[in-house]
Amino acid sequence: MRLLHTSDWHLGRTLHGVDLTAHQQVFLDHLVEVVRDEQVDAVLVAGDVYDRAIPPVESVAQLSAALARLAEHAVVVLTPGNHDSAVRLGFGSDLLTERVRVVARADQVGRPVVLPSPDGDVLVYGLPYLDPDAARRTLAPGDEPLARSHAAVLGAAMDRVRADLAARTADALAAGRTAPRSVVLAHAFVVGGAASESERDIRVGGVDHAPTAVFDGVDYVALGHLHGPQRVGDADARTVLRYAGSPLAYSFSEARHTKSTALVDLAPEGPVRVRLVPAPVPRRLADVTGTLADLLGEAGEPHVDDWVRVTVTDDHRPADLYARVRGRFPHALVVQHRPPARAAAGTAGEVTAARDPLEVAAEFVAHVTGAPPTGAEAAVLRRAYEDAVAAERSA
Repeated sequence: MRLLHTSDWHLGRTLHGVDLTAHQQVFLDHLVEVVRDEQVDAVLVAGDVYDRAIPPVESVAQLSAALARLAEHAVVVLTPGNHDSAVRLGFGSDLLTERVRVVARADQVGRPVVLPSPDGDVLVYGLPYLDPDAARRTLAPGDEPLARSHAAVLGAAMDRVRADLAARTADALAAGRTAPRSVVLAHAFVVGGAASESERDIRVGGVDHAPTAVFDGVDYVALGHLHGPQRVGDADARTVLRYAGSPLAYSFSEARHTKSTALVDLAPEGPVRVRLVPAPVPRRLADVTGTLADLLGEAGEPHVDDWVRVTVTDDHRPADLYARVRGRFPHALVVQHRPPARAAAGTAGEVTAARDPLEVAAEFVAHVTGAPPTGAEAAVLRRAYEDAVAAERSA
């Protein structure tokens, strides 16, 4: 059985105000070609299909067309991530054909999409993004809610997966059939993963990650959320955990990523085999630094067609800086002047999506009051932040 693992399309996203729809379409066209040429049996999309809960109409149409094209060649299984609205993405999932399966409800965790094969079935267990505040009651085995953490809700979800897998394995062996192989499709921050600046913070109770051990007992875990393609956990472990990563670089922290999709081969027995297929790069991201004269000359030549963040280091701000830089680099997204004296003195920490929002808030309190927040004040800040994040997800 050959699977293709992808995630974090973020349809509808912009990059410093630039519309990425056409670049995302290049990736989707590439994806259809890979599925066709590599004879893929199923496509697994591990969340953050859209960039926000209420996506633009153009993004909905783009997803609809992509799913229709992919379904001509393979079964498609997708789950919502923390950027998606599970209700909106999952609307009509019970009415979809067998070729497109949307697993969007937490109460359906543990019910696999069965991919039949003469060599033994492959069971795909979709885990929609599990917000601890909602899922701790839905997934609780009794009346008492689970602990308020990602590890607790993912652990409860995987208990359901392992119970169903054990029952189906016993049935297959009793009937003289090959034991099924198992795949979990999950959107989460797993310990050991390397984050970038463009992922939205998902911390609850001050913690945003879950241990790799929570996924023990299955063959492959197709992860979404982190934008860098990477394997996490022990390289010798039976369970292979991998992030597919985003198809495009969505921040300058991803400029050095090699974006890809993962082709996963599952034989009836033996280890999981993974081969990465590089994604197309419609336009590169690059950081360029130097004096304006250098950048307008030979030093800037390799980057004139890139999306660039330009840092000009002249002692004094050059006249018409922005216009002159844009004349040289028509796709410049950020233009900043940072003379050597200022760089040596240090600058205030830049607030990006990678920064802990609670840390930024604590720094502001310290700046205004002259002292860091007390324990009680820190608790109020955390509760306010988590309420704001929950309100945004439910929009």
